[in-house]
Amino acid sequence: MQTKPHFAFFDEGSKKEIRRATLKAVAIPGYQVPFASREMPIARGWGTGGLQLTLSLIGKKDVLKVIDQGADESVNAVSIKKLVQYTTGVALTDHTAEANIIQSRHRIPEHPLREDQILVLQVPNPEPLRKVDAREYMTKRMHAEDDYSGAWLILFEQIMKYGKMTTGAAHPVYVNGRYVMAPSPIPRFDNPKMYYSDALILLGAGREKKIYAVPPYTNVESLAFEDYPFSKESFKGKQCKLCGAEEVFLDEIINQETGDRTYQCNDTSYCMERLNSAQEKEVESSYA
Repeated sequence: MQTKPHFAFFDEGSKKEIRRATLKAVAIPGYQVPFASREMPIARGWGTGGLQLTLSLIGKKDVLKVIDQGADESVNAVSIKKLVQYTTGVALTDHTAEANIIQSRHRIPEHPLREDQILVLQVPNPEPLRKVDAREYMTKRMHAEDDYSGAWLILFEQIMKYGKMTTGAAHPVYVNGRYVMAPSPIPRFDNPKMYYSDALILLGAGREKKIYAVPPYTNVESLAFEDYPFSKESFKGKQCKLCGAEEVFLDEIINQETGDRTYQCNDTSYCMERLNSAQEKEVESSYA
């Protein structure tokens, strides 16, 4: 006899505990709230923090989208979607505009988010000061004392060594003028999307047992110096080989035989929507 799992996998007590931590995180933007991270049917480090947030918030009428580094079809994204749908029966979608809960690993979708949407980001390393001091009680003290000199020093050393800031992903941000936060390992390209975002952004680290948040319309600024301002990845003069999109985050694809370099939208759903829209316009023009 197979027992039926709880709705959204967790018992109600577990959901309430995660929701309480989430509410505190929303009330104190950028602050890492500890929570009792549960055992999950997936390994820690594969999105358990984000998954716990999603399962604690999702309702029967919600529509879920899960992406992994921009792709809806990756193994991790598909596995998480199957688990959530099996325990909830909610509708799934690949279209950002149709979802009201979007769980993502390492990307913020290209499609602008709305007020009625929640973005859940999976976070492997939530502590931006871990490279400064490995001791948890010391990093907590630094946050409490608003002492972020170590984070500034790391960026300064990069400039002295390479002539620029070299953080590829998880470039630290100042949230609401108070806490320095690790915005999960999203590329620098996505950092500006957090600035006064319409949607609620929740970040969960299951292995590190931390939840933190960026409420809608919150000031989020990437750490930078006046003479060395923050800059995101540049794709000037490049476009997606499939849909022709520009000013989006692109994947560089190298042909192993010829060595030629082409570029493609990292956000596969955004790319497909543009392709379908272009085909529809072609059909309409042909009938006209």
